[in-house]
Amino acid sequence: MLELKNICAGYGKRQILKDVSIFFDKSELVTVIGPNGSGKSTMLKAAMGIIPLISGEVCIDGENTNNFSRQQTAQKIAYLSQGKNVPDMTVSQLCLHGRFPHLSYPRRYTEKDKSIVSSALKQLGISALANRPLSSLSGGMRQNAYIALSLAQDTDYILLDEPTSYLDISHQLELMKTVKTLAKQGKGVVAVLHDLPLAFAFSDRIAVMKDGEIIATGPPKEIYRQPLIREVFGVELDYLEQEKSYRYKYKL
Repeated sequence: MLELKNICAGYGKRQILKDVSIFFDKSELVTVIGPNGSGKSTMLKAAMGIIPLISGEVCIDGENTNNFSRQQTAQKIAYLSQGKNVPDMTVSQLCLHGRFPHLSYPRRYTEKDKSIVSSALKQLGISALANRPLSSLSGGMRQNAYIALSLAQDTDYILLDEPTSYLDISHQLELMKTVKTLAKQGKGVVAVLHDLPLAFAFSDRIAVMKDGEIIATGPPKEIYRQPLIREVFGVELDYLEQEKSYRYKYKL
C-alpha cells in the first residue's frame, strides 16, 4: 500500500497541499479529480519525492520513504508527468530507460532487462513499433510507449499525471482500458484526469481535491450520489444504466 499521511507540501514558501491523507492499494485504479490548481499534480510529485514535504510522511508497505534512496523509490513507484518532451530515440530505447532503477554500476542492460522491455511492448500491443522513432508516432501511440516504459520499470505503483491529455476520444478510451487492465493485473494505478465521465467510468475509486485538500474519496457511484461534482466543478453528471453496460455523461 502507498500511503500519504497528513502531508503538507508546495513550492518555495507557497504551500499547496494541506494535511493530505490518502492511500492507494495494489490492484485498483484511483482517479484524482479537481479544479485547476487544486493540488493534484503536486500530490503525485510529493508522493514521488520530487518536491520535499513540509510535514507528514509517505509510506510504501508501511515503511517511510525517507528511508529509501531515489533509486529504491523508483523501484517501487513509476511516475509519468504531463507535457513530456519527445526524446530522439526509438520506442525500445525509451522503454529500456525504465530499467535504470534496477541497474547497478556500470549500467549495462542484461538479457533479462531486454526481455522485460519486450514483454512490456507486447502487453501494450506495440511490439511492431519497437524500432520506430518516437517522433514518428501519433499521440496515442507515443502515450502507449510511455506506459510501456513505466511497465518495464516493474514497480508496484504507477502514477500518471493527465495521461489522456492531447489524445482524441478513441485513444483516450483505449488508454484507459489499458490502465484498467494493469490495475486488474495487480498494479496500483493513480491517474490525474480532467475528463469526469472518463474518470467515473473506469475508476475503482475517486479522490476529489479542492484547494490543496482531499475533500472526498470513494467508489464512483458513491461520489456520484453526493452533490460534490456540482459544488466543486459547477457541472452535473448523469448516470445511464442499460442492460449490460452503464455510462456517465455531462448533464446539459
